[in-house]
Amino acid sequence: MLSALHLTKTYEQGKKTALHDFSLEVPKGSIYGLLGPNGAGKTTFIRIVNQIITPDSGKVFIDGEPLAPHHISRIGYMPEERGLYKNMSVGDQLVYFAELKGMKKHDALSQAKIWFERLSIEQWWNKKLSELSKGMAQKIQFVVTVLHRPDLLILDEPFSGFDPVNANLIKDEILRLKDLGTTIILSTHRMESVEQLCERVALINHSKKILDGEVFQVREQFKRHIYSISLLNPKEENLEAFSRLYPLSEITQRGAVRSFEISSVEDRNILLSRLMEVGEIRSFEEKIPSMNEVFISAVKDHTR
Repeated sequence: MLSALHLTKTYEQGKKTALHDFSLEVPKGSIYGLLGPNGAGKTTFIRIVNQIITPDSGKVFIDGEPLAPHHISRIGYMPEERGLYKNMSVGDQLVYFAELKGMKKHDALSQAKIWFERLSIEQWWNKKLSELSKGMAQKIQFVVTVLHRPDLLILDEPFSGFDPVNANLIKDEILRLKDLGTTIILSTHRMESVEQLCERVALINHSKKILDGEVFQVREQFKRHIYSISLLNPKEENLEAFSRLYPLSEITQRGAVRSFEISSVEDRNILLSRLMEVGEIRSFEEKIPSMNEVFISAVKDHTR
């Protein structure tokens, strides 16, 4: 759906590089995580896609076509800093922004009614934004973003300001839009949301892409071959012999169950056969790093 090829963008007459030779492929109908520390270049990339700024070099394609002004109507963008008018009524804002995206007024009103019913916010139509709580205003911003049924949806920290119940509601709506064929780019620092929603991710640091791939493969790439094991009634002499081969850590005892961690690059079947000689295996799991651990490790390695 979206292809970015070798994008470079500098500011301050070339003294500050926001993006350097940045390339990205976002598959159609997917949820793609765009990750990175503050100031890494994510917002610059999003602004290029939205044609707010232009790159110094490189190209962007939407659905195979070079990025052009008419693509704006196919894109929905929810910025982190938001962008609604505090003293304008909710209903007037929805129609206004929908018409900016090329919708007819009657179509905008029809779609708005559907969304207001879905999110149970019908009573807010004539309220000013200044009368709403931050979470309520966030819902309105979300509806403004998706009202014109964009093919490409860019969400920058979409869960900011929501309580857990409403965050889950918006998460379900994002997944529903994806099932309907919308391609979604999710820019967030909430790594649990990335694990729950995203199929692929890219990580930017200091203007460069340092990671790109399927979430599972990226997590696998950073695993450290650490296993978490629990044994029932282990034979002490056999456990002692096993610990000489694989030093134990994080050892705990609960009744007859002994739990510990080991580090090994050995074949899992060999490892399991040796454990079976020690005691009855209650649990055996390789610890795969979370996206939060991947984020921290990758950024530290690249910065170093």
